Amino acid sequence: MTRDHGGNLDAAIARLGGSPTDWLDLSTGINPDPYPLPTIPAEAWAVLPRKSDMARLCDAASRAYATPARVIAVNGAQGAIQLVPWLARPGRAAVLAPTYNEHAAALRACGWQVAEVATLDALRGTDLAVVVNPNNPDGRRHAPEALLALAQQVGLLIVDESFADPEPELSIAGQMRDNLVVLRSFGKFYGLAGLRLGFALAQGDLADRLGEMAGPWPVSGPAIEVASAALADRDWQARCITRLTEGAARLDALAAEAGWTPIGGTPLFRTYTTPDASAAQETLARHRVWSRIFPYSDSWLRLGLPPGERWAQLEAAMRAL
Repeated sequence: MTRDHGGNLDAAIARLGGSPTDWLDLSTGINPDPYPLPTIPAEAWAVLPRKSDMARLCDAASRAYATPARVIAVNGAQGAIQLVPWLARPGRAAVLAPTYNEHAAALRACGWQVAEVATLDALRGTDLAVVVNPNNPDGRRHAPEALLALAQQVGLLIVDESFADPEPELSIAGQMRDNLVVLRSFGKFYGLAGLRLGFALAQGDLADRLGEMAGPWPVSGPAIEVASAALADRDWQARCITRLTEGAARLDALAAEAGWTPIGGTPLFRTYTTPDASAAQETLARHRVWSRIFPYSDSWLRLGLPPGERWAQLEAAMRAL
């Protein structure tokens, strides 16, 4: 199975030329205006993270996500996705789709029988169910109450909240159950994907197993320092949500001028129906703007938000459509 992703700017550069700085890479849903890096103590680079350092990070995450669950730090939300298949003996799994394709791919690679289904009802009765909330790429949302009801009808429920930071009311993290695992991404909302940091939230035996599999040093000392500061910075978080929400509305207005129909999205990315997604991607690429299209749709195209100083480049590219 091909694992299709955004963030493949190298392929565009190899085909069309230019340098990475020439290009506006909007193929991922990462905050373009990242959290300002704090001063990182020299010791964070020089020694293995101590248990007290990990505890400080996980406490900051617990407060930020308002969860009573145990927080396990991992190497990005992707790191947690790779651990999920080992939480139970392989059986019948279902993934609410279309969505981020690593969930199904990771399960299949570990021997699970995976069905990709279109409704919450179709997940019921499975040994393991996966819901991304809000969903990537269509922005589909599910109320916490609906997911709690689903948890009672599946063996194990995985809720991926990688894009939930701007919409905390969607999170189920405050209402944990013993058969529930919640995944959170740090890099997307805080714009620091290169730190490779994420979290798995769980209780009881699931938390113990995740902690054991993650190992003693799953994340770096510098990541601990940066994230501990960012997760506690409520003022920056509030300003960021406002900025992202305004940016998403501005992007929707540009798309409407181009005649595109919105499918949905989050404040970090928007997905549209276009007359021909491949042609639209190619036109944007000629103006050094890289977008995301999908193997299962000829018309869907997704755009992240540009940095504040590079909206003009995107606007010029959109006018060429």
